[in-house]
Amino acid sequence: MTSPSRKKTCVPCAPQLRPIDNALLADGRLVRLAILDGRFESIIPMSEAPACEVALDLQGQLVLPTLIDGHLHLDKTLLGLPWMPHAAGPTRASRIETELQLMPTLALSAAERAAHLIRTCAAQGTGALRTHVDVEPRNGLKALEGVLEARQAHGDWAQIQIVAFPQTGVMRAPGTLELLDSAIAAGADLVGGMDPCEVDSDPAGQLNGIFSIAHRRGVGVDVHLHEGDELGLFSIREICKRTRALGMQGRVTVSHGFCLGHVPESRARATADLMAEAGVHLVTHGAASHPLPPITLLREQGVTVFAGNDNVRDIWSPYGTGDMLERAALIGWRADWRTDAQMLGALELATSDAARAMQLPWHNVEIGAPASFFAMEARSVQEALATHTPRTWVVRGGKVLARNGKALDQPRPL
Repeated sequence: MTSPSRKKTCVPCAPQLRPIDNALLADGRLVRLAILDGRFESIIPMSEAPACEVALDLQGQLVLPTLIDGHLHLDKTLLGLPWMPHAAGPTRASRIETELQLMPTLALSAAERAAHLIRTCAAQGTGALRTHVDVEPRNGLKALEGVLEARQAHGDWAQIQIVAFPQTGVMRAPGTLELLDSAIAAGADLVGGMDPCEVDSDPAGQLNGIFSIAHRRGVGVDVHLHEGDELGLFSIREICKRTRALGMQGRVTVSHGFCLGHVPESRARATADLMAEAGVHLVTHGAASHPLPPITLLREQGVTVFAGNDNVRDIWSPYGTGDMLERAALIGWRADWRTDAQMLGALELATSDAARAMQLPWHNVEIGAPASFFAMEARSVQEALATHTPRTWVVRGGKVLARNGKALDQPRPL
C-alpha cells in the first residue's frame, strides 16, 4: 500500500510511461514497475518512488513472468462447444479412432476451438506454448491449417510452436512422411513422432524418416513416447543416437517418456546420462496413469525437464484447465516436492527450463525485459504455486490480455 507519509500529488510522467505501484517481486521486493514501449523501463523500491496518482496500484500482489506450456494439443480441444460426454474407450487406439470419427462432426472448426484454448491459457498467464497438431493421411493438413490460422490471429496473445504430429503412425500409414515434410513447409516448427516400436514396429524407419526431414528442414524433433520399460528405453537410445549423429543437440524432445518411471533407478540414470550427453529434453504432464519419470534424477544428471498440460477437455480426456501453475503444482505433488526450493523447481518446469528446452528467450521481471507478466493474490512463489488462484492481471508486451482470470475481447494498452 502507498505509505501515508508520501506526498499525495502526481509527479508528471513521460506520456507513454505506465507506472505500476506496490508490485511484489519473487525476491520479496515491493516496487514500482514503469513500462515504456512494452518493456520495463525502471524498477524502483516503493520507499523511493515519488507519488503518482495515475499509477496502477497492485496493493502487494505477486508479479511473476509469464508461463510456458511445453506440450498441448490445440487442434483436439472441445473448448467453445457444449459439454460432450467422454466417448472413447480406455485404450489409446480407441481414443485415436474416436477422435478421427468425431472431429469432422464438430460444430466449431479447429481454428475456432484452438482460439478458445489459446485465450484460456493466456488468461492464466501462459505466454508461449508448444502444440502438437495431427498430420495423417485421412485428414491431411486440415488440422494444421486451422491451428496456423489461430496462431496468426493470436500473435498478441502467445508465441506458439507447432509440432507436426503423426498420431496414427509413420511407416504404417503410407504418405505420412510426405505429409510431415509438407507440414514443415506450410509453417509447422518441429517434426513429431509416435511410439516408433509399438505403433510402427519399425523404429529405424520412423526415426530415420522424421530425423531426415528435421535435419534437412533445419527444425527440431518432438517424439511422443508412451512405450514402457526396456522397449521405451531402447527408443530413447535410438533418439539420442540420431540426435548426436546429426548434430541436433538441444533441439530434440521426448514427450512423456513413461518408461523412465517403469525401470530401476540404475537403468533410468544410465538413460538420463545418454539424454544429457545428446542434449535430448523430456517434457512431462504428470500423467496419473503411469509412474512419474524420475524428474529429480533427470535434472541432477543434466537433462532439461519441462512441463505441459497435454490434453485440455478433449476427446482424450474431459479434464484440464490450461493453467500451467496448476499443472506445475500437480507435477510437484507427484514428485513429492515439498520444500520451498523444490517448489521453485516445479515453477521452473513451466518457466525458465521450458524456455531453454524450446529455445525461447527467457526474461524475468527486470529492466529492459519485455513487460510480460501476471499478477495474483499471493505473497510468495510457493504460495502462488500451491494455491494457483485466478490471475488478476495478465500483461504481454505492455498490453493487457486478461483481468481476474477472464480474457479480454482484444488486447488493450495498460
